[in-house]
Amino acid sequence: MKLYYSAGACSLSPHIALEEAGLKYEAISAPTKTKVLPDGSDYRKVNPLGYVPYLVLDDGTGFSEGPAIVQYIADQAPDKKLAPPNGTVERYKLQSLLNFIGTEIHKSFGPLFNPAMPDEAKQAFKARLLERLQHVDGLLEGKQYLMGDNFTVADGYLFTVTNWAKPMGIDLSGLKNLVAYRERVGARPAVQAAMKAEGLI
Repeated sequence: MKLYYSAGACSLSPHIALEEAGLKYEAISAPTKTKVLPDGSDYRKVNPLGYVPYLVLDDGTGFSEGPAIVQYIADQAPDKKLAPPNGTVERYKLQSLLNFIGTEIHKSFGPLFNPAMPDEAKQAFKARLLERLQHVDGLLEGKQYLMGDNFTVADGYLFTVTNWAKPMGIDLSGLKNLVAYRERVGARPAVQAAMKAEGLI
C-alpha cells in the first residue's frame, strides 16, 4: 500500500492507523501547496483532487477521504481492534464519531488556515470550534479513549485535527479531559512513529 500524505495535515490520521495496524506500507510526501511528488511528478496524476490523504492498494485501487481510509486500514488488522466489527452498533458509533470529527471539527479549522478570511469570521469559527471541543471534552469524561478503553481510528483522527488548535490560537487548557487525552494518545509508539516520519517531532 502507498499512503500519500502532507506533513501535519489530516493525512497524519491514516498514517497513525497504518502504524497502529502494523501493516506494510510506503508513505509518500505529497505537499498540498506544490502538488509535486518526490520524483518530480504531478500528484494530481495520482489523485485528481490534489489533496491528501490518498491510499493506493497493492492492486492499484486508490481512494481518498480519511474516515473511509482509516476504516479500511482497521479492517485489515482486526486483531488490533482499531474499529469494532462491521454491522455492530459499536461500528456505527465509530462512524458517528468519525463523521463528527470530520464535519464539525476538521472542516471548521479550514477557514482558519485561509489568509484571506477576515478576522471577524475567524473568531466566529474559533468560537464554534471551542463549543464542539467542549462537547468532546465531555465525551472523554472517565474514559481513556473516545470509545472507552480501546484506542480506535477515531482517536488518531481527533488527535490529528486537535494538533492544529495551538497554531490557530485556540486555547485548550480549560478542557482538562481533552488535554490529558492528547498527552495519552501522543505518547503512543505508533503516533510517535508517524509524527517522526512526517518530521513533526
